[in-house]
Amino acid sequence: GLVEYEQVHIWNVDNGNRFTTYVIYGEPGSGVICLNGAAARQVSKGDLVIIAAFSAYDEKELANFQPTLVYVDEKNRITKVKRKVESESQGPRVAAAR
Repeated sequence: GLVEYEQVHIWNVDNGNRFTTYVIYGEPGSGVICLNGAAARQVSKGDLVIIAAFSAYDEKELANFQPTLVYVDEKNRITKVKRKVESESQGPRVAAAR
């Protein structure tokens, strides 16, 4: 999971904004994702966002690394957890607007 004060990247799927902020713990199980300060101006209530955290590994650690992808529903309740990133050919496609 995420650690309090850990740096995270937020990617707003709805408006294209991307920014870096940090984790502040909230009420466990509430489903609330709250942005404070300048970050709050980058997202509107109801926007779809991706929260990404990164780590650095040496070659030995990386040999056994598996990512954790957490998917949630519209109330931010966990619906599934995956340990593998799908290739583009396996994942969902989004058509670009013309």
